[in-house]
Amino acid sequence: MKKHNFSAGPSILPQEVMLQASQAVQELDGIGLSLIEISHRSKEFIAIMDEAQALALELTGLEGKGYKALFLQGGASLQFLMVAANLLKTKAGYINTGAWSSKAIKEAKLYGEALEIASSKDQNFNYIPKGYDLPSGLDYLHITTNNTIFGTQFHELPQTDAPLVADMSSDIFSRSFDYSAFDLFYAGAQKNMGPAGTTLVVIKEDLLQELDRQIPSMLSYAIHMDKDSMFNTPPVFPVYTSMLNLRWVKAQGGLAALEAKNRAKAELIYNEIDRNSCFEGFAAKEDRSIMNATFNLAEGVDGERFDALWNAENISGLKGHRSVGGYRASIYNALPLSSVETLVACMQNFEKNS
Repeated sequence: MKKHNFSAGPSILPQEVMLQASQAVQELDGIGLSLIEISHRSKEFIAIMDEAQALALELTGLEGKGYKALFLQGGASLQFLMVAANLLKTKAGYINTGAWSSKAIKEAKLYGEALEIASSKDQNFNYIPKGYDLPSGLDYLHITTNNTIFGTQFHELPQTDAPLVADMSSDIFSRSFDYSAFDLFYAGAQKNMGPAGTTLVVIKEDLLQELDRQIPSMLSYAIHMDKDSMFNTPPVFPVYTSMLNLRWVKAQGGLAALEAKNRAKAELIYNEIDRNSCFEGFAAKEDRSIMNATFNLAEGVDGERFDALWNAENISGLKGHRSVGGYRASIYNALPLSSVETLVACMQNFEKNS
């Protein structure tokens, strides 16, 4: 029986996408070869890469607006370094909303001054900082739009004259807004787009400028743009599966339609967290993520009994990160409303019998 998968990542993907991907591993489109044994220079894979890139721009409303979509390797963790290697000349600003922002700051300091403009560390990152002042002359401002661990999300983007850069690993393609506000955004596939192994980078083509430093070839956006994501052998299976998932996103009605479904799932789980006397939400209400709902047991409540209940209901991946404890329900695009309903019923049953 398929479990209710609330894992934060690698995360749930649509069943039809996984079926198509598994079939392609056996044989791709009747060509007599497996997807994972064809050349990345073949016309078949070039068509896959072209479609994946085109869909990424189409779905974010950036088609024909001077942006380039790249499918690279190394996850968001490598992008922490690549962003600074390519864009940081003197100083960059970072809004620190958790573990991933902290790691991005650490990597940027290898290339220049990385200013922590604001931080929510004082409350264990349970809110999005507000009311800060931005210094002038920043090479870019970096944010993490959604924090998987702590369950917070930017619902309004910072207003800045500097190029805006975002790590969108855990909320990419989950909601509709003006993506042209970003000059560059990136996302590891394994949270909401595809299997681990590829990373989407969408970059404004005129963003790159001459730097005094030499950039290693594998870290150079300019080289990857020039080679159309094929400077080296790309991760064929993750790119293909991400392409299938982007087709699925489009078939669902695009980002606006998925956002409505995601907000309905989030409302259902948060309403139960707030209503139920056995649980307490972790993130500040105004900053709650529609992708990762974090919550803890109320004081004195028996966690072992709740754990037994949700495991008996075939629920998987609900345990919270060690930084927060408690529970984390990741409600990514492919998670059906019925899974959230099962979790909510389990929470209600737990309270009733407590």
